[in-house]
Parts: sequence; C-alpha cells; structure tokens
Amino acid sequence: MTRLMPIAAALWMAASGIAAAGQTVVVELFTSQGCSSCPPADRILSELAERDDVIALALHVDYWDYLGWKDKFAIPSHTKRQRSYVRAIGKNTIYTPQMVIGGRDHVIGSRPMKISRLLQKHAVRDAYVNIVARRNGDQISIEATPSGAAALPAVVDLVTYLPEATVDVLRGENAGRTLTYHNIVRDWARLGTWNGKSAFRATAQVPEGVPVVVLVQARNSGPILGARRLR
Repeated sequence: MTRLMPIAAALWMAASGIAAAGQTVVVELFTSQGCSSCPPADRILSELAERDDVIALALHVDYWDYLGWKDKFAIPSHTKRQRSYVRAIGKNTIYTPQMVIGGRDHVIGSRPMKISRLLQKHAVRDAYVNIVARRNGDQISIEATPSGAAALPAVVDLVTYLPEATVDVLRGENAGRTLTYHNIVRDWARLGTWNGKSAFRATAQVPEGVPVVVLVQARNSGPILGARRLR
C-alpha cells in the first residue's frame, strides 16, 4: 500500500493539469504477463484508465513468452509497433514495461513522477486535429479535420480494447500471481492515410458495446495528433 500512495498522488496531480489544459493524452504501455517488472506499471496504467482526460492502452507483447508463460493477450503486431517507436528515436532495444506518451516520449512504465511530468507536458501541446466520432449500433462514423496547428501527413487508426481482465499466471516470472489488467488492446486497424489538410471521413463496424479509440498519428511512428474514445 505504501508504494501505491505516491503513484496515486502523482497521477492525481497530472490529471488535474490535463483537465485544466483540456487536451486528451494517449498513453501506451508495452507490457507482458511474463515480465516480473511489469505489475507496478500495470497498476499505474489502471489508475490512468479511470481518467476521462487520458486514453490509456495496454499493448501486450510476445517476446517474453519463451520464459515459460504465454501471455494470452500478446499480439505480434504490438511488438512490431514497439519496435517502430524505438527505431523512430534512433534506438534498437525494446523492453518492458515501456510507456510511450503522446506517441513521442518514452519512459519506464513504473516511474510515476516522470510519467506525471510528461502527462502535464503533453496536456498543453497545440491541437493538430479535431475528431468527431459517432456510434449507431455497430456502425462507427469518423471525421477528422485540421485544427490551428500546422498540418502533418498522418495515419488514422481504429483501436478496440477489453476494459478489464484478471489472469492467474501459472508459470514464468510471475508464477502464482493473480494479475488484473485494464484497457487491453485487442485490435489495431488502419482506416486510412490523411494529408492533414482536407477532411478525412471513414466508417467502420465494431460490435455494439465494444469500446473504441480513433487515433490520428503522424506517419512513421510520429507524435499522436489527436484521439477520440467511444465507450
């Protein structure tokens, strides 16, 4: 309990700053059920998942499965996305738990004070895009239009996630532990590319009740320019 108090306090302060600035910040956590260093970061993401002004996403990777426990939520494309992020900043090594904030800043996912500072930093960035997303049954309609900031060529993605799941880990580094995860990404689909100038429009089918996130991101694993969530 004593370890969680500074986490909660740091994230509360960050959330207050974000709410005042009015920007939604996207946080991606690359994690694994087979990583003994990940549960503290998973708890931080769980705290962030409760915020309306943060879009927190857990991307489970598969490269620790060889240690004896196969992560039931791991998807190879998550590992590919993490590698792309690392290459974009001129690095080669991937690790867990890694957080990427706003598609731009990388941090060890169990460091709440640094995460707090980065959240506040991203909350005051200029808005590049306005996103309108509507849901009608299993139909999602999306429109993205440029905001006042400079236009950037971008990709538009649709992400679906599982809000919560609990797993009994039987083998590997976390053997014997019961772990709870939040906002577990299950699918990451490309809706199209966008020149950042004229309006972008798309539709998609997602089963009713499945939460989705629309992400507009600069190409080549660049910064996230805008995001909208539909629960």
